[in-house]
Amino acid sequence: MISLIVPVYNEETHMERCVQSIVAQDYPKDDMEVIFVDGMSTDRTRPILSALIAEYPFLRMIDEPRRTISVAMNTGIRAAQGDIIIRLNARTIIPANYVSELVKHLNSLHADNVGGVCKTLPANDTPLCKSIAAVLSSRFGMGNSYFRIGVDEIRQVDTVPLGCFRRSLFDKIGFYDEQLIRNQNDEFNGRIIKHDGRIYLLPHIAIGYYAQENTKQLWSLFYQYGLFKPLVNKKLGTPTNLRQFCPVLFVLGLALGALLATWIRWIAVVFTLIVTLYIVIAFTISTERARREHCRPMLYQMPWLFFVVHCGYGVGYLHGIYKLLTNGNFNTGLKR
Repeated sequence: MISLIVPVYNEETHMERCVQSIVAQDYPKDDMEVIFVDGMSTDRTRPILSALIAEYPFLRMIDEPRRTISVAMNTGIRAAQGDIIIRLNARTIIPANYVSELVKHLNSLHADNVGGVCKTLPANDTPLCKSIAAVLSSRFGMGNSYFRIGVDEIRQVDTVPLGCFRRSLFDKIGFYDEQLIRNQNDEFNGRIIKHDGRIYLLPHIAIGYYAQENTKQLWSLFYQYGLFKPLVNKKLGTPTNLRQFCPVLFVLGLALGALLATWIRWIAVVFTLIVTLYIVIAFTISTERARREHCRPMLYQMPWLFFVVHCGYGVGYLHGIYKLLTNGNFNTGLKR
């Protein structure tokens, strides 16, 4: 028995596409259950789900009013009957062999977690949404985050999107950390590695993920990723990867460089060169992508969005350090 857990809150736009990709799985439906953990959605998500559940008996919905992914996952796992747990997202669409391939490689690789690469899709056909999707799948935007930029062969990594686990893993290392609104996946995978577990990325499995719709949502997402990262590092006792420090150094470099450049000439020269290099790289990548997509607005939207992603994460990270030092509440004022 395989259990798919899908945290949901106000996802009426994506719900039917997600469910149809699940229904199309080649895995035997008699050996599969799908649990949607809904945070008491206020849009049409619940009616849409109810209609689909009536049509497909292996789907069910349970309520979790606390509306965080960690709590929803833990609630779903405890309610699940499966020997293997697969995490999904309501914004995802998965290929027909997704479940069968994950289960096969979980066993053949003797892995603790396996996942596919993330194919970021625009939320709609506007140039802005195309630009956001392009930024989130760019090496310049995401660094060496392999599940976002892709790999050529099966690779052992520090994290994968979503994931596929044996149920026994939760007895060994515990459930998702419910203190974390964001980065719960990184923290959980960090615990797997601390317990000498192995995580593999499967390049031939592509998960379609619909990205954020606007700049405000993009900033909020990466600000929250940065905000919770110091707390994750504290819980694990070590940084999960080195790429997390690049946006922090970028923000600090901008702030200190701009300040010192007004007093020290050589710093002004170096600061100008670094900023110019950043802009040139951003526009070079944007020009190539705009030409490929035949979408001129991407040429000037993408450089700004690169800046939003990098600064959002860096500012959030610095705020997270401040909260750690002052024993602040990480969840105060955050949209769940």
